[in-house]
Amino acid sequence: MSAQIPISTFKPYRGEKARLARAYDYLILVLALFLFIGSFHLHFALTVGDWDFWVDWKDRQWWPLVTPLIGITFPAAVQAVLWDKFRLPLGATLCVAALLLGTWVTRVFAYHYWNYFPINMVLPATMVPGALVLDTLLMLSNSLTITSIFGGGAFALLFYPTNWPIFGMFHQAVEYHNSQLTVADLFGFQYIRTGMPEYLRIIERGTLRTYGQYATPLAAFCSALLCSLMYPLWWYIGKWFANTSYLKKI
Repeated sequence: MSAQIPISTFKPYRGEKARLARAYDYLILVLALFLFIGSFHLHFALTVGDWDFWVDWKDRQWWPLVTPLIGITFPAAVQAVLWDKFRLPLGATLCVAALLLGTWVTRVFAYHYWNYFPINMVLPATMVPGALVLDTLLMLSNSLTITSIFGGGAFALLFYPTNWPIFGMFHQAVEYHNSQLTVADLFGFQYIRTGMPEYLRIIERGTLRTYGQYATPLAAFCSALLCSLMYPLWWYIGKWFANTSYLKKI
């Protein structure tokens, strides 16, 4: 008859395995966070670019149109994974918070301390309120259609009002050398960047300027329509990347 070993003998071993498993989970979470920060920040910098880099490029026409349209891409894809696989309604907020963290690190150390630009000139925009609404609508509705129509629209429409308390002071009119311009324009003329001054005021050109003071609402509603179409596209891209496939046993 074989001797039976008490179960208590294996408790320290099981505890060590559990501790290693938790450490492995924490490592995966940290790596996933850095993945969100790096990939979304690179995507945002290459597509939005100058509209988020400089305060004088945060204009009334292209800034509220381009930034939410590009900013909803990664949140939609991550929402598809976290909601479909884990039922966690925090994909958009997680992505935007990761982007904001990575952007602030870049602006402080690369732009401010390395290149000596004033931090007020390189302030990043925030999309946290729109991301919170996007996650909330997905949690309450559990519907891709409702989230894409109302959540995507709210993500774009909330962008300009929520950023106005941050950047509104830079749109104040000043007189400089007998010319009228904004504080943001004055920043742009005083701190020269690569390619100046050829592309400086291209951001204010376009047929939408014929609508005068209504350019910003029109750009915001146009962005809301495009975000409603962009959201389901990147939702299915996220589901495609998170798809699990198995090889058949021969």
